[in-house]
Amino acid sequence: MSLHIVLVEPEIPPNTGNIARTCAATDTNLHLVKPLGFSIDDKSLKRAGLDYWPFVKLEVHESLDMFLAKYGERRLFLATTKGGHCYADMTYQDEDMFLFGKETAGLPRELIAARKEQAIRIPMSQDTRLRSFNLSNSANIILFEALRQLRFPGLK
Repeated sequence: MSLHIVLVEPEIPPNTGNIARTCAATDTNLHLVKPLGFSIDDKSLKRAGLDYWPFVKLEVHESLDMFLAKYGERRLFLATTKGGHCYADMTYQDEDMFLFGKETAGLPRELIAARKEQAIRIPMSQDTRLRSFNLSNSANIILFEALRQLRFPGLK
């Protein structure tokens, strides 16, 4: 069994490093969709992922269009503050893919509009001064709900 975290144009190296570490520790595949806001050899990226990078199942895609050409027929869940479904209300299954947008702008609006039924959100305060949760925290929240539903396959 395997789940997939997809970071579309991530900008902040420590977020990606933290997510990579989580992916390594949970046997989750990590996809990075270019352009990236950093180099994959970035020191802070490696520091955040510690020595877990050799254990990350990593796939890098040149663009969102190229990612969608390869995986667009799969079950994709779009994590967005504009999602119509609470992440905890969905039923997840093996090979599901969770897409997260860049820290400053999220996922492209046209992608969200085209896949409204797959757009999920994490409930948070209605205070309009608060935009969203941190990217690595959001990825962990959603990933662990999916793993919980699947009864933590292969994990001890």
